[in-house]
Amino acid sequence: MSLFAKVEAEVAAASGPLAERMRPRSLEEFAGQQALLGPGKPLRTAIETDDLGSMILWGPPGCGKTTLARLIARRTHSEFVAYSAVLTGIREIKDVMAAAEHTRRSGRRTIVFVDEVHRFNKAQQDAFLPHVEAGNATTENPSFEVIAPLLSRTRVYTLLALSNRELVGLLHRALSDKERGYGAERMEVPDGVLERIATFANGDARAAYNTLEALVRAAAPGADGGRALTEELLSAALQRKFLLYDKSGEEHYNLISALHKSVRNSDADAALYWLARMLESGEDLLYIARRLVRMASEDIGLADPAALGIAVAAMQAADFVGIPEGNLALAQAAVYLALAPKSNALYTGYGEAQKDLQTTASEPVPLHLRNAVTPLMKHEGYGRGYEYAHDVPDKVAEMECLPPSLADRHYYQPSDQGLEQRLRARMEEIRGIKSRRTSGAEKP
Repeated sequence: MSLFAKVEAEVAAASGPLAERMRPRSLEEFAGQQALLGPGKPLRTAIETDDLGSMILWGPPGCGKTTLARLIARRTHSEFVAYSAVLTGIREIKDVMAAAEHTRRSGRRTIVFVDEVHRFNKAQQDAFLPHVEAGNATTENPSFEVIAPLLSRTRVYTLLALSNRELVGLLHRALSDKERGYGAERMEVPDGVLERIATFANGDARAAYNTLEALVRAAAPGADGGRALTEELLSAALQRKFLLYDKSGEEHYNLISALHKSVRNSDADAALYWLARMLESGEDLLYIARRLVRMASEDIGLADPAALGIAVAAMQAADFVGIPEGNLALAQAAVYLALAPKSNALYTGYGEAQKDLQTTASEPVPLHLRNAVTPLMKHEGYGRGYEYAHDVPDKVAEMECLPPSLADRHYYQPSDQGLEQRLRARMEEIRGIKSRRTSGAEKP
């Protein structure tokens, strides 16, 4: 970093937002991540021995990825270049890498910090490969979007969301720091206010600092010049909890997985919680509705055929009335699906049929199942041997409807749950009728 850039950064730190002013200046000030940065831990050792190489810092918002990258650059006396994958393209990648190489030849290393590297497409990520020697990148779960060659050339360090205790510690520091925080002012903070801020920040240090800053601004100075940060002011400042969510990131998949598995495990309470978590975070109503429709077929199926109708009705209702009224329609469906009898027999049976399609020859449709639309087709035997089920006793004809090589395959195996008990008995009855007719014990 140039002298001018350092001065500019110091001015910004003195007058900028609280979160920027309180950004740690050393590893000792860095909160959390003791599994990586504690004494003798892997990342701390790599920093202290200056044996870093390329890395991906993976973690939720506000856990300190950008700050840590800056601290590494300062600790290793490196130039620090940061840019966002959202705002730049492949040309900028090549330019910044060329500049870093030029700096390296002059005897100074550059740490290139690429925020949200997973937003780059494959071609853009490929541009890094010849240069990945001492860069740093941050991203959501890298296994989703970062290409394998780039992953194989980097170390992945997982940063965790900060705990409430760690966030409260940061807030106390902001209130006592006379240079960067509010230590020069008189603040009256009742017990529990900082804990509540930490809870609402949801592990995000930036969100916690922003809330504290908003609270301080809302507190008018008293006659003695002090400010009282009350619960009432905090309630006004916190109109909505900072829910950790990214519709295209890992947390999106984590939450829908939690909802699906809660429904599958017949846990209505958990299903309501995870559904509310997604809806209150701004998830698309129809995305959730589509997943509920899938659950109705995948995990319930014919054990309760009404489940699919209820899921589809909830989707239509949510689409019709929108937010927030549509939330209840989805909640109704989620609870019904959670309490319905469970069976994956339909899901498993369809999967077995798919597998046979991939592993067996695609035999022609048996002639007796074909429609003889033209005289030529009839002459060729189309429809010959077809038995009309309504013309035989029990409405079950003797003819085989699968291709010859799959004649003995049974894909759908009903469970003993819900309606499938009756369906299993009916399937056994049908097989018995066919078996007796094939053996000649019963004639139509």
